Amino acid sequence: MEAYLADWLNLLARWLHFVTGIAWIGSSFYFIWLDNHLEAPAEPADGDKGVGGELWAVHGGGFYHAQKYRVAPTRLPATLHWFKWEAYTTWLSGMFMLALVYWYGADVYLVDRQVADLSGTVAIGSAIALLAGGWFVYDLLCRSPLGSREGPLAAVLFVLVALLAWGVCQLYGGRGAYMHFGAVLGTIMVANVFFVIIPGQRAMVDAAARGEVPDPTPGIKGKQRSVHNTYFTLPVLFVMTSSHYSMTWGHEYNWAILIAISLAGALIRTWFVARHKGAASPATIVIAVALLLAVAAAIAPRSRAADAAAATGATIRDVRVVIEHRCVTCHSESPSFAAFPAPPGGVVFDNDEQILAEAGRIHQQAVLTRAMPIGNLTEMTDDERALIDAWYGSLASSDED
Repeated sequence: MEAYLADWLNLLARWLHFVTGIAWIGSSFYFIWLDNHLEAPAEPADGDKGVGGELWAVHGGGFYHAQKYRVAPTRLPATLHWFKWEAYTTWLSGMFMLALVYWYGADVYLVDRQVADLSGTVAIGSAIALLAGGWFVYDLLCRSPLGSREGPLAAVLFVLVALLAWGVCQLYGGRGAYMHFGAVLGTIMVANVFFVIIPGQRAMVDAAARGEVPDPTPGIKGKQRSVHNTYFTLPVLFVMTSSHYSMTWGHEYNWAILIAISLAGALIRTWFVARHKGAASPATIVIAVALLLAVAAAIAPRSRAADAAAATGATIRDVRVVIEHRCVTCHSESPSFAAFPAPPGGVVFDNDEQILAEAGRIHQQAVLTRAMPIGNLTEMTDDERALIDAWYGSLASSDED
């Protein structure tokens, strides 16, 4: 019953996280797009009253006229809409899921003693330190003299993000490592909103309400952090979906794959931002696509099964013994492992027909990516993985014949 309740909490939190994430990212992307499409006001009177740019749009059967002030209007409107709870709720629901899945279930989803022999307490403590430390270092850099030099700042941030990707993959199992990499970036994003963007906007609103000319500095700083957030977005979205793709986080060089795909995501977003302003060089999108193709080629399966099969004569009977000892605790109609009230992914290995039907997936997960058993909780040996590789090779050879 405990695992069943945890599943329901996971489902509801994930749903909330997904919905609020769409709202946050959607509004963020929209305002970046809006800023980059503003034109000088057509009416001189608008320029005289402080309008710095405007945009006409049509959507949903209606016309919209958006204007942006250089600093603030001389009189604040009665109703002023803020965009903050989308970000806060996305982060809070994400942290709830992180705690529920990866901290409460640390021995299953976070700790992999083949990577680092950590206790659950140490793993969780280090994860919390990473979340706080990531924001502290990033914020310190942005507030330093380097913060006013976007090119050098971007280079330093890329190096630090790459080190983060490498570091988490040396501490945690691949799936947990990827998720905590994304959680650090997501924490930086929401902290930008909470500590910089919203307080800056509030200071400008308060000054305008007092009839003073607002200091534009908070707005400039907030815009910088908002732009940083938009470049973090695609890497974070990749991480949110990565648990379905063990070919990435289960690979020996999972850290390099994470760096490459994150860089590709940032480059794709760079191209879109540039495209908003007009004609954009295709260089960034070409590099991003080349990176993704290079990763796909580098991690493509290369099985040695055919030779091994001839040497060992592996059969379904041999593989069944391994599956029963290492996999059926989870992948059964009635899992004996307490963390799973139902077989993960609906995959069941209770008989030979089911094993044969999932042969490709077994080979992918146990041999090519070594992602299963998750965290190697049942301690599948290298010899057992080689046996599965050999058996799968014999199946492939017989299919070719």
